Amino acid sequence: MSAKRVIGEDARAFRLTIIPTSRDMFGVKLEETYAADGHALASAVTKASAPQTHRIIDTLLAAAKQSGHQGSVISINRKAPITIEESSGVRLALALLTTLPVSKHERVRSLVAGVNAMSTEETYYWYAKCLGPDAPRARKALRTLLSGD
Repeated sequence: MSAKRVIGEDARAFRLTIIPTSRDMFGVKLEETYAADGHALASAVTKASAPQTHRIIDTLLAAAKQSGHQGSVISINRKAPITIEESSGVRLALALLTTLPVSKHERVRSLVAGVNAMSTEETYYWYAKCLGPDAPRARKALRTLLSGD
């Protein structure tokens, strides 16, 4: 008999917080969380401004849906953080981390498509690299790898 694992209870997950910036725009904050024994630990991963968030809205919606939420949970009116399951959160974090410094829309699309094409194991590898001690170099290497530049 297998027990169903509840996201956020004794599990590593991510917490996505919607940050309203105007009447119809919002940014996001992504945190990695670990909950055990009723206590939750959280570590900031990244923040994205409203324009940056708008460029990857499809990735946000996909992460929410893969975590069992309705697409409508991604809304400017959202007050409570959204729990994103671990593998979807890792993929979302990579999409955010690689696209944040990029201004060309075609390159952003290429980076997101590259992250989406990665295997789960690859996303975990690059996630560890992009948050590790050599994070800036790892992020640049990943952008180069995914966009072919």
